[in-house]
Amino acid sequence: MTLRDRLRIIIFEADTAAGRRFDVALIALIVLSVLTVMLDSVPQIHAQYGQWLYIAEWTFTLLFTVEYLTRLWCIEHSWNYAKSFYGVVDLISVLPTYISLWLPGAQFFLAIRILRVLRVFRVLRMVRYVGEAELITQALAASRRKITVFIASVLALMVIFGSLMYVIEGGSNNAFASIPHSIYWAVTTMTTVGYGDITPSTPLGQFLASLIMIMGYGIIAVPTGIVTLELNEANRRQANTRTCSDCAAEGHSREASYCWRCGTALYQRSRDHEPDAPEER
Repeated sequence: MTLRDRLRIIIFEADTAAGRRFDVALIALIVLSVLTVMLDSVPQIHAQYGQWLYIAEWTFTLLFTVEYLTRLWCIEHSWNYAKSFYGVVDLISVLPTYISLWLPGAQFFLAIRILRVLRVFRVLRMVRYVGEAELITQALAASRRKITVFIASVLALMVIFGSLMYVIEGGSNNAFASIPHSIYWAVTTMTTVGYGDITPSTPLGQFLASLIMIMGYGIIAVPTGIVTLELNEANRRQANTRTCSDCAAEGHSREASYCWRCGTALYQRSRDHEPDAPEER
């Protein structure tokens, strides 16, 4: 393996000893940097230790900048990683300190670094959590059309129920003064939120409200069933932290030869490089 390949495995994958140590060190730095920003926002602490906190913040920023540039160098197509979720978070986590040179106070936005602690799920062989996160993303993407149709149907029902309630309550209840007000009531009632700021007063209105409340429980269960079905389909593929060198996608089985997202050939490690390869007998 080249140095670039070794660094990519250490930085992007957590199923090796070096990768786990790197992630643990990175998470420790992230937590310390967030604590530094939080402490620096306290006037008493800033007045006494402001200079030390300023030095610590710049130290963290330089370390994260080097790490971000190294990640871009390890990936074949750095733009694919730069525009990914973690790539954007990594960039945003270092920009505020540099921006604070021209815009004082921007450094407090560095608290967004806490998002990077999401990588903790790749440490200590907690692969199943990474896999589940990827499965949820795939399930939501696969069910987006069904959920869109479902939401559109629910919105139509809310307009209908709101209009009916306006017809029933509008003449005797000032709270239902218009159809938009009535639709707002239908939304809060059907979603089982029920603020109680608008309530029906006529028997027919209360009867309709009861039907909408009961219907709301059933409506909540529909998207759950849709996503669960897609999760069962996505769960057929077991995932780990093997990372594509081209697009940085995770979730490849150990037997996979090509990336599930972009089709790039995956780097095949020998049995000697597998962290838990069973001994030959």
